[in-house]
Amino acid sequence: MQVIVDAANVAHHGKMEGKPSLDRILQAVGALEKMGFQPVLIADASLRHEIDQKDDYLKLVEEGKIQEVPSGTTADHHILKRAEEEDAKILSNDVFREYNDEFQDIQSRRIPFTFKGDNILVGSAAKPKKIKNILQKISTQTLNEFEKKGYDSYRLKKNKKLSGIAVAKEAIDRITKTREEGIDSKLENVFMKIPFFEKVLHMVEDAETTSDFIIFVLVSPRDYRDAVRNAGNIAVTVGDRLKMDHAPLVAVRNDLFTKPGSFELNIIYSDEILEESPYHVNITINDHDYPFIKKNSRNIASTVAARLGTWKFPIVSVKPSMLMEKPGNFEIHLEKGGRD
Repeated sequence: MQVIVDAANVAHHGKMEGKPSLDRILQAVGALEKMGFQPVLIADASLRHEIDQKDDYLKLVEEGKIQEVPSGTTADHHILKRAEEEDAKILSNDVFREYNDEFQDIQSRRIPFTFKGDNILVGSAAKPKKIKNILQKISTQTLNEFEKKGYDSYRLKKNKKLSGIAVAKEAIDRITKTREEGIDSKLENVFMKIPFFEKVLHMVEDAETTSDFIIFVLVSPRDYRDAVRNAGNIAVTVGDRLKMDHAPLVAVRNDLFTKPGSFELNIIYSDEILEESPYHVNITINDHDYPFIKKNSRNIASTVAARLGTWKFPIVSVKPSMLMEKPGNFEIHLEKGGRD
């Protein structure tokens, strides 16, 4: 990774009455190279008139090892713009406060430093700020796009307290109510009615003993492992209590809308389940949020699959765009997927 060295800021560090120091710039370069970084030295035009070892400094400028900002150009702005364009860090103790409105989250790019004797101590940049609920916003827009294509999604957000027995009781109540009252799932948002593509009977050990229902247990990614441990017991409990010939299939899914410690249920008739998502999800995101969204792409896929009632996750691709300058900016595009 490139690190742009704010040469003037480094050279002036700790200066009392003396001139800015070329040695300090060179020490910074050496330290960054040892850390595996590629330093790029940028200085304002006035530094050549102030530096202590003027001849050596001018030689480095002539050799292109130190790049001077054009006269009349603000060095701070030039450095920030360069760092943004090249996705580079900045070695500087300047907090660039006056540029906060133009450049987002400067402190996640800025690496602070200090000198202890003749040695430079290089710090770490702050963690990038994350836009609140950006994962939920992306998931919501994705589900909205699916609905425009004619696919309804589960939208209840009861967030009941998570436990194996609580999940089983809720499933029993919903299935019983549906059986006894014949409630239209679309009107009640309990069961979905979506076009039937292909049954998932072959995904169960015995194709001829599949239950009438598949229960999607929606939990926070933090609770996924604990919920999986209870899946088998939930299936047996629901099947026994409702005197089903065969226990329902219970699938636990990471869900970005569900709060930690709670759960939601999307219960679907087995013959209405979508084996594969009818569309894949393409996310175009700003550079700032790209690593975070890329890391959580599987959770987005799981959320969409659970809310739509698809067995297999949609393919979620994430790519950065230089045209999206502000954190929080993104676009969603659906691409035909599944089986024709």
